[in-house]
Amino acid sequence: MDNVEEIAIKLAAELFRSEFVDVRPISGVNSNLIAYTAFTQPGDVVMALSIPNGGHISYGKYELGGTAGAVRGLDVRYFAFNEEIMNIDVDKTIERIENIRKEGKKLKLAIFGASVFLFPHPIKQLESYLRSIGTTIMYDSAHVLGLVAGGKFQDPLREGADIVTGSTHKTLPGPQGGIILSWNKYRDILKRAAFPSNLSNHHLHSVAAKAIVFAEMLEFGKEYASAIIRNAQSLAEGLAAEGVKVIGEKVGYTQSHQVLIDVSEIGGGVLERELEKANIIANRNMIHSDIKAKRHFENPGGLRFGVQELTRLGMTPSEMKYIAKLISDVILKRRSLDDVRKEVKILRSQFEEIKFAFKNTPAYQYFDFTSNRVM
Repeated sequence: MDNVEEIAIKLAAELFRSEFVDVRPISGVNSNLIAYTAFTQPGDVVMALSIPNGGHISYGKYELGGTAGAVRGLDVRYFAFNEEIMNIDVDKTIERIENIRKEGKKLKLAIFGASVFLFPHPIKQLESYLRSIGTTIMYDSAHVLGLVAGGKFQDPLREGADIVTGSTHKTLPGPQGGIILSWNKYRDILKRAAFPSNLSNHHLHSVAAKAIVFAEMLEFGKEYASAIIRNAQSLAEGLAAEGVKVIGEKVGYTQSHQVLIDVSEIGGGVLERELEKANIIANRNMIHSDIKAKRHFENPGGLRFGVQELTRLGMTPSEMKYIAKLISDVILKRRSLDDVRKEVKILRSQFEEIKFAFKNTPAYQYFDFTSNRVM
């Protein structure tokens, strides 16, 4: 297993051009907790996106049960968010950080990344300022790690991140698990933070699967990431053409695998269940207007779709337009769920082969197990 782990590390280091790699984390949240352990102490001030603006519960406040607040005991503040561009507002964020400094406190960790992650985050625009005040820069790539690997989203390590955390099972089409990418200067503190405090053991069988997906992404990653983004944009355009309120119209809807829609008139929880009955999987999601409207997270104003699995099955923009129609049939036209489900089954039956993956060519051509060397 040590041999397999070394191979996985070498492949990930090549794929992400990362000096330090840890393939042992068992989830994205586990990776984030390792980052918090390495770079913060309980009570430190950190900054991230709020959940209605796309943030993940792993960087949530104490009162929300968030990992950062409730588990690590961090003082969580929020980036300013611009709803027009669906991204962090750089100037207003600097103002908020300056207000923190007026309190006599230091921003210890800036957590870029999101659960709703439509556009690259402004690491480059904020890096020099954050460096000047001694803030460590973290980037949670859980949802977009495959797009980062394919070079089609952003390159957080080159843009200024000290540490990149991620999940290995979203746009990166691997096993459920996590990963940490960083620089050699942080090697010792990250290893101490990982083991034994957060990883007394890890999922050994997943490490081999991670190695395979890193090899696949070295081979197919650019093509796969490009196809994902094309499909997401096509789905967004198709939904908008059907009359669905797609968020982010002024900035082209999305540059990632995700599409976010406003369904506040009915509710994301209601429509999530209806779509599932029609064999269309989406998830309810809070949107920026939910807090003001006092909507509950069980039936928030948004729905989130991701196209990475459809893409890996070989679907293209033409299928995205058809899927947009089926979604609209449920959401707007209130068509019979049984009828929609029948159409979904027919569509899905035509796509049974995994694409952007090794087929007759063995993945093992990339490995020389006898010398522990990537070919």
